[in-house]
This record gives sequence, structure tokens and C-alpha cells, in this order.
Amino acid sequence: MKPEVLLGDEAVALAAIHSGLSAAYSYPGTPASEILEYLLRLPAEKRGCTAAWSVNEKTAYEEALGASFAGRRAMVSMKHVGLNVAADPFMNSALTGAEGGLLVVAADDPGMHSSQNEQDSRYYADFARIFCFEPSGHQEAYDMTREAFDFSEKFDIPIMLRLTTRISHSRSVVVPREPRTQNPLRLGRWQDWTLLPSNARRRFQQLLKRQRELLAASEASAFNALTLNPSDRGLGVIATGIAWNYVQENLRGLASTPSLLKIGTYPAPESLIRRLVDHVDRVLVAEEGYPLVERMLRGLYGVPGKTVLGRMSGELPASGELTPDHIRSALSMNPLAHYEAGERPLAERPPQLCAGCPHTDTLKALNEALRDRPGSNVFSDIGCYTLGALPPLNAIQTCVCMGASISMAHGGSDAGIRPSVAVIGDSTFGHSGITSLLSAARADTDMTAFILDNGTVAMTGGQTSHATGPGLLKIIEGVGVPPEHIRVIEPLPKHHERNVRIIREELDHKGLSVIVAVRECVTYSSKRRG
Repeated sequence: MKPEVLLGDEAVALAAIHSGLSAAYSYPGTPASEILEYLLRLPAEKRGCTAAWSVNEKTAYEEALGASFAGRRAMVSMKHVGLNVAADPFMNSALTGAEGGLLVVAADDPGMHSSQNEQDSRYYADFARIFCFEPSGHQEAYDMTREAFDFSEKFDIPIMLRLTTRISHSRSVVVPREPRTQNPLRLGRWQDWTLLPSNARRRFQQLLKRQRELLAASEASAFNALTLNPSDRGLGVIATGIAWNYVQENLRGLASTPSLLKIGTYPAPESLIRRLVDHVDRVLVAEEGYPLVERMLRGLYGVPGKTVLGRMSGELPASGELTPDHIRSALSMNPLAHYEAGERPLAERPPQLCAGCPHTDTLKALNEALRDRPGSNVFSDIGCYTLGALPPLNAIQTCVCMGASISMAHGGSDAGIRPSVAVIGDSTFGHSGITSLLSAARADTDMTAFILDNGTVAMTGGQTSHATGPGLLKIIEGVGVPPEHIRVIEPLPKHHERNVRIIREELDHKGLSVIVAVRECVTYSSKRRG
């Protein structure tokens, strides 16, 4: 087959199709969004499988699990914090197992380019006791995806593929292989899939017994490679994922090449690690994300007689993305020549809402309505409107996780905040806000929730929102919000005074009220018209 230049995300998507994929589900989130977007761009006849955005990651995971129970190969993809949302079915699916191959793609965001934290999904794989692949490049992303589906069916467990931002969002040449056909429909094994305590205990014991097989598979994997330098026992380097490339970039500048261990699979290949550690006096561990392997090496008392270097010891930064320069410094190499900006620093350009964004008009009206209410607090959520925390709006005070705004405003009201305000987008409301509003409606909490309905998932690419338009209003009324306190505004400058008046009326209401600001996203509406 012809080589293709692909994003890492696209390499995974193409490999999934070539693996006989029947169904793929996701919720948009950087740096994972391009996986499903690639599938959706393909004509249906070329794609040959179901591909759909789900209302949230938990739903996406369960949809993929259902397809797997039907014997089909399924993939679910999400960013790292999305795996938190899907953790319940993820952890339990390690016990149910997978009839058709089930691939879980978690794209981590070291450096928090577009995330609240930089957690490491390898810990989730270890927590669930499943197998994990971590590619160092785009060809490996393709090859590992294909092998992951086979592993899932061989070991009867979901398999994780852990990506990081630089793999997901960079491009490289990938050489595909001939595709295989999809699995036939097959059903059965309800005793394994129904996690009644008696079944769950039996399945957990089977999962524990399988750990030796998983370790043996990791030890034998071609994605791990050990090279010992018999003439130099001073330093050994363990590199995982993208960090392997950064190590390779710096080797030519060394007088002597250290012993090297490349790790691409987990459980970590213990025998290869032992051979390296036994051969050298010092070990540098380079891994993107948390110090998983480094911490394993250190254990409680460390490795007797050996020095372990890495993120925990300070040779590499404790947080953020690794770079070739970080590795160069850890290898005690002189820095490369570079340009010093000196007295010509770049101007700071913090992100801002787009010109003409409806959220700007909504937040301006909210600011004016709250001007004479010093005890107020605006609990916000995750979306474009989070940028309202920055100047010149300075309109919101919190952003924690998807759907948290309504719950926090509920708790803030119970604690005495008046007025307590929540700001959430239509997609985020569908993702995780509905249950929070249900709780607030049940208690008739003294708070006001703003739902900003711009008709799209604007922050991550303009995907379709599941809770928008007339259906959104029905949901709000359906969870128990009084119809007379469900108010709709159109956030435009010409309606500013009217919108401020409506907001003040609902802030004065002693109970729950919801204000829906309805206006299409200016960026994606123009693209759709184009």
C-alpha cells in the first residue's frame, strides 16, 4: 500500500479501519479530536464502520463496549481528562473482558496546552491491570493500533493506546498494511458481562491470573529494544514514547553511546529493565508525563548501588513537555547555539474570544447585572466562555471540570453566596450538566444558571452539540425547572438593556432560574455558510 503523510491521530484512525473496525465513538477534546474527525471525513463506503460523536466520554466508552460485546471491533478515543469521565466503565470492562477487540485511545496533554491538568493515562492502564501501548512515532502508532486489536481478543481485555500531544499533532510518513475484514456478529457470555458480585469476583481472579501473560507479552514485544554498550558501564538510558526520539536526536553528540532501553509497552518489561540496570552504574529515565518507570525503579529504597536520574531527581523538569534540549542537559551536553531575545521580548497575546462571539455579549450583560451585588460569584465551566476569566471581561471565577459549574453554584448557594451564578455551554451541559441541574431543581436552589447555546462544540472544532435549540429547552423543563423561570435571551449589543433587565429579574428570584443565551457561534456559522 502507498505511504501516507498523517497526523499521529490519523495514523491511529487509519490503522483502526485496516484492523476491521466496526464502530468508533468519541467526545471532542484536544489532542484526541482528530481521530474521529479523520473517520468522519471519509466517505461512508470507504470508512465502512459506524463513527459518531457521543454526548460524553462515559457514553462513548459504553457504546464501544456494547459493540465489543456484539463481537465487533470497536474503538473509543478521548483526551486524558476524558478518561476520568469514562473511568467507571473503563475499570469494570477490565473484568467483563472484550468479545470483539476493544481499543481505548487516551491522548495526554503534557504541558497543559488545552487542559486543566497533565495527568498520565499509563497509570489508568496499570490501575485497571490491562495492557498499554505507547508509540514513539507515527509508524508505531499505526502498527501498535493494529496489534492492540489482536491483543484485545487474545487476552480478552480492553487495550489502551496512550498518545501524547507531539505524537497526536505532528505529521510523518506512515506505511499502511493490507486491511482485514470486520468480525461477524456474535453474542453470548452473559455470565462474564453481568458484574454481579459472584461473577465479578470470578472475573477479577481471571484478570489477576492473566497478569503473567501480559508481562510475558510485553517482554517479547518488538516495540521494546535493549542495546548494551559492553565498553561503557557508566550510564544507561531508559526512554519511553516520544522521549525515545529526543534521546536519539542527541546521541550523535556523545563521545560514547550509553546503553539504551526503549519501552513501548506496559506492563513495563521487567527483565529488560533489570539487564540494563545490572549493566550500568547510573540510569537516566526519560518519559513524557509522570515518572512512572522512574518511580518503579526507585521503589521504596531505590536500586542498591545505582543512581537513578529523571524527573524526580531534577535532571529533567518535574512537569511539562520534554524537549530534546531537556535530554541534552540531562546527558551533561552543552546547549546548542540559540538566539537570545535579549531586550526584545515578544508581546504577550493571551487567548481571547473571537470578534463578535455571543459569549462576550452575554458576559457583558451579566457583569452589568452583578455590578451592584458585591456578594456574588460566577462559577464557570469548560468551553470558549472560560476565556471570560481574562481581561477585559473578568467575568468568571472558576473552571474545574466538565459540568462542575452548576454543582458548584448549588454548593455555593447552600454555603450562603448570593447571588450564586453558573455559566455553562450547551455541549458541556449535555455532557455533564443535566444531572447537576436535576439536583438543583429538586432542591429549588437559590441560584441562576446560564446555558450558552451557540449550537456547536466551538472550543474543539465545531462538532455537533447534543443539547441545543428547542430540545435544550425541553430538557431544562423536564428536569424540573419552573417554566416561568426558564428565560431566553439573544446576546446582541442591541438587546443589551433588555438582557440586563431579564438577568436582574432572575437574580432577584428566590429559587432556581435558568437563562438560555441563544446565538450561533460566529466562527462556525460563517464556515457552514461558506
